[in-house]
Parts: sequence; C-alpha cells; structure tokens
Amino acid sequence: MLILGIETATPQVGCALGAHEGVLASFHAAKGRRHAETLAPAIEFICRQARVDLDDVGAVAADVGPGLFTGLRVGVVTAKALAMALRVPVIGISSLDLLAFPVRWTHRRIVSVVDARRGEVFYGFYRHVPGGVQRVSEHRVASPEELCSEILASGEDCLAVGDGALRYADRLAELIQVEVAEAGLAYPSAGSLVQLAHARALREDFVNSWELAPVYLRKADAEINWHDRIRVRPGADPEP
Repeated sequence: MLILGIETATPQVGCALGAHEGVLASFHAAKGRRHAETLAPAIEFICRQARVDLDDVGAVAADVGPGLFTGLRVGVVTAKALAMALRVPVIGISSLDLLAFPVRWTHRRIVSVVDARRGEVFYGFYRHVPGGVQRVSEHRVASPEELCSEILASGEDCLAVGDGALRYADRLAELIQVEVAEAGLAYPSAGSLVQLAHARALREDFVNSWELAPVYLRKADAEINWHDRIRVRPGADPEP
C-alpha cells in the first residue's frame, strides 16, 4: 500500500511517500513557517520524484500533534481533504512518537520534547522495545522546570530529543543523567511518519477521514489572549 505522510506540527513542513519497500520520496523545509503555502507544492514535488499519481495512494497519514496550532490545523485539514477526495482511510500519529522513533535503538529512556512556546513544552517518555519504541507516559504540557523535575524523579539516564530539548538544552544539561540529541533530530520526520503508518496499515488500524482530529493539549494562543483580555477583576468595569 502506498502511503502519503503529512507532517506540520512544528516549524518544519514535511511530506513523504512510502510503501513496504520504505520511503520513496520526501520533502522537508523549516523556514518561514509558511505551512499552507508550502505543503501542496511539496506533495506535488514528491509525487513527481517517486513517479506516482495521487490516485495511487492507498492511505493518508498525518502528524496529529501536539504542536503549534496553525501548523497542526493545516496538516490535519489537508490530510482529511485528500483522504476524502481519494476515498482512502487515514492514520493519525503523535509528533512525540515521531521524535522518539529515530532514536529507538538507545537503551536510555527517551524524552520527546516539542517547544510549545509561551515558556512551555509538550513532552512524553518512551523506552526501547524490539522493533521500535513504547510510550511509558501520557503526553503533557508543562514548564521546562516541571519537565526537569520529572526527569530527576525518574532516576534514569535519558536522551532528550526535539526542538524543545534544544531550546532548553542549558537547563537539561544541568541534569547529569540527560543527553540532548543533535539538531538534525529536532523535528518529526515525514519519513518516520510513513514508516510507522505502514505498520499500522498492515494491522488495518485506520480511522475515517472525518474522525481525524489534532491533539492540542492546550488552547490556541489567540484564544488564551482573548480570555486574558476579557478577564475582569472583581468590582471592576469590563474593558471596552
């Protein structure tokens, strides 16, 4: 089965095509955060590179987050629209799962960390298992200090991966048992998305296009700012 993977949960825009033989073509760009403008031409590009038509796609996979609100919305909406047009099922995979997958060979505890902005991170813990990784915690949003406290409480050696780990590398470096992965692993990979989606496709672990939903873990920045603006102190008049 040919799978189209769409990854837009972070500042990077990515897409890939793959099947049982592996990734056939991929595209990644992490400049300018122009997700909507970049994604459609990128999909056309990888189809040309792989010499396939979109009609050949048997399933669409999407990174469902957690991640940046605008990017997630672009990727999920595009995946749903393509799946409906092609009449194929969809597969949703977490951005934190995708970050952990390329470092699956380590025997240290893996901490996937996405920069959530506003002084927070999205994160989850994983461990190596034969053939991949296994999630060992719920996905959370918290401050870097809270993440560091949880790592300390685990008492385990950890490998931290993701743009959130790089942004707060100085704080993580204060923890003796933590190593921060290289910058080349900062963002989820569309290639990893296709690989993980293919394994799910073999198990027919699909959802219908209308069931695909992003995982935000918190409100969008615009909604947070709006609530801050209309918050009224007791006894005070509302702001105009």
